[in-house]
Amino acid sequence: MSSQSDVLREVMHRTGTTQTELARLSGVRQSSISQMLSDKLNLSDEQLERLLSCMGYRLEVVRRPVVPELTRSERRSWQLHSRLSTHLTRASLQSWRPRIERNLERLRDGVTGQPHERNLDRWESLIKRGDVPGIHRVLTGLDRDSIEMREVSPLSGLLSQHERADVLGLAG
Repeated sequence: MSSQSDVLREVMHRTGTTQTELARLSGVRQSSISQMLSDKLNLSDEQLERLLSCMGYRLEVVRRPVVPELTRSERRSWQLHSRLSTHLTRASLQSWRPRIERNLERLRDGVTGQPHERNLDRWESLIKRGDVPGIHRVLTGLDRDSIEMREVSPLSGLLSQHERADVLGLAG
């Protein structure tokens, strides 16, 4: 997929529009257009749409679901944490807090190095603040940051053995 600056550059080339001409057409300073083209200034889809319309084009953004490439361990962790997310409320977080705090203490004793120590600090902060939406994001996120946070999750032992087995496809 092309970056916004690539799309802008391509349409300017197709239409023979210079930076100066686009600045006059759009009301955007030529220096800003130059920075957009060199990726020194972020260009949102809305800004790009506006600039393209000055040259007789529209922006079409195609969004499609993509299955992420996860290791077996990362996928299992995501599945377990996603199930746990279905139980997470302010009330459940309060009732889970003693176990989570024990798990955090145990993890701190056994984990060294980054990003694990930093992620334990982040877990502790999320739990102390009672940031239920933030915890949901970490439990279900497929971005690298969420995956790494789950590597030192203090939420072990909160699913029943039956539910854990069900999630992992072990239930008979």
